[in-house]
Amino acid sequence: PHPVSTHGDGTLRIRGVREAVVRVVCVTSFNGAHRNPATEGRDYRTLSAKRMAHAKLQSWSALAAAHQADYSHYFHRVSLDLGQTDATISAQPTDRQLWNYTDRQQRNPELEALYFQYGRYLLIASSRTAGVPANLQGLWNEHITPPWSSNYTTNINVEENYWAAETANLSEMHQPLLTFVKELPRTGQQTARAYYGISRGWCMGHNTDIWATTNPVGLGDASPSWANWNMGGAWIATHIMEHYDFTRDKAFLAAYYPTLRGAAEFCLDWLVAHKGHLLTAPSTSPEALYVTDSGFEGATLYGATADLAIIRECFRRTIEAATELDTDQALCRELQRAMRRLLPYRVSKAGHLQEWYHDWADQDPQHRHQSHLIGLYPGHHITPQATPRLARAAAKTLEVKGDNTTGWSTGWRINLFARLRQSNDAYHLYRTLLRYVSPDGYRGPDRRRGGGTYPNLFDAHTPFQIDGNFGGCAGVIEMLMQSDLHNIYLLPATPSEWSEGSVSGICARGGYVVSMTWQDLRVTQLTLTARADGRTTVHYNGKKQTITLKAGETITLL
Repeated sequence: PHPVSTHGDGTLRIRGVREAVVRVVCVTSFNGAHRNPATEGRDYRTLSAKRMAHAKLQSWSALAAAHQADYSHYFHRVSLDLGQTDATISAQPTDRQLWNYTDRQQRNPELEALYFQYGRYLLIASSRTAGVPANLQGLWNEHITPPWSSNYTTNINVEENYWAAETANLSEMHQPLLTFVKELPRTGQQTARAYYGISRGWCMGHNTDIWATTNPVGLGDASPSWANWNMGGAWIATHIMEHYDFTRDKAFLAAYYPTLRGAAEFCLDWLVAHKGHLLTAPSTSPEALYVTDSGFEGATLYGATADLAIIRECFRRTIEAATELDTDQALCRELQRAMRRLLPYRVSKAGHLQEWYHDWADQDPQHRHQSHLIGLYPGHHITPQATPRLARAAAKTLEVKGDNTTGWSTGWRINLFARLRQSNDAYHLYRTLLRYVSPDGYRGPDRRRGGGTYPNLFDAHTPFQIDGNFGGCAGVIEMLMQSDLHNIYLLPATPSEWSEGSVSGICARGGYVVSMTWQDLRVTQLTLTARADGRTTVHYNGKKQTITLKAGETITLL
């Protein structure tokens, strides 16, 4: 054996060898959001020693095999084929494929499918620890002081991280977020009382971290467009019902329902009456500014549409949860009365969905945030079928927004267009998301900046944020399949570029696993498996078929 020498400067020098296996164990004293890691923390020294002792007994090949088996258990649940790429293109390195996909507009359905599967892999790898969701960088960060502190931004980013968790058959990866959300009311109740004088329920501001902070941040020296926003709790709590929609796990719902109820109770008491309606005051639309008729640029107002969209979704989901559990009938009546009085959506003179109480102009009409469209996606109360006028107004908003935005915002717009059944626009935005962007700090003549994708397929905000990866992953499924508790829609926004393909293992609301093959945008093979007893109507090839299945049953419709 060759000598190995260590030095006090933290370096490790190995001489005369061709290969070395370095085993690294990481354990912290973190023991939950509300425990002092110094006095109530985990025994990280003992845990580290045990893990290293186990790792030392394993060869490199054994460790690699264990890793492969671990992620493959989840990863191989879903397969996706969007078509075949020319062999001369697919033989190139991934970064070169991405470059040519951008600059030469090469057709590359295998790269498009790879990006989807890469998103699933990133969620498997970054969302495994209870109470510690994937953050703005997932868990990959090269900086001592990372951008935005690798925290959780609750006005879109942490929610977007989990849009594909259920549909992409990674429900277990949703658990770190859900267990974290359950910790928020403890601090959120204090924030509701201390900052807003509200004794019922809980709320959360624009940022949080693993300590479940909920208070406003940046007060005094930051823009109120984000510092004063308090709808984070109402939005993130809706993930409880999203998880239930796919799992139908009543024990889970019963355990987590108080968290969702508390978010709704805060909103009830935060609403104020104005000219016969209920609205929020003060109010903001996350990170966006308006311009009044006199030219004043501002952030705060009353009755911002984004607030009311979140509240509508939170109230609807709370009523659904209470009904499932047969509880809180008085609260449900209170929520229903409030919903009837909420300031309704309005369409501006220009035809887009109005973002502000008054028909004011946007300081940046192409702003990356589109929070007033939450009811369309990820919410469920604006649809082309049920609310066609509002859907057309949302489409007009997106038309004005355009396609020159950040990575995560592009990912969101893919899903919004998919919900509108605008397949060409959704696909165009998907290609835009895969626009080649140079690595941070690159100074070469081919330097690229802006939103898109880095050569390693990480999302470019810029700088790196992982939410675009997850938003794009979710968007692929929204183009191929959409669902509610009573319906499954197949190929609702599938572009002609994906006219032939197959997918297996994706999940629909109600607890169904869907596998299908299609040609010329018509489903040719279709199998559904039920995870729970239920009844749903499947829409495909211009027809619909209602099926009833028991848990564990599989049906082949084509």
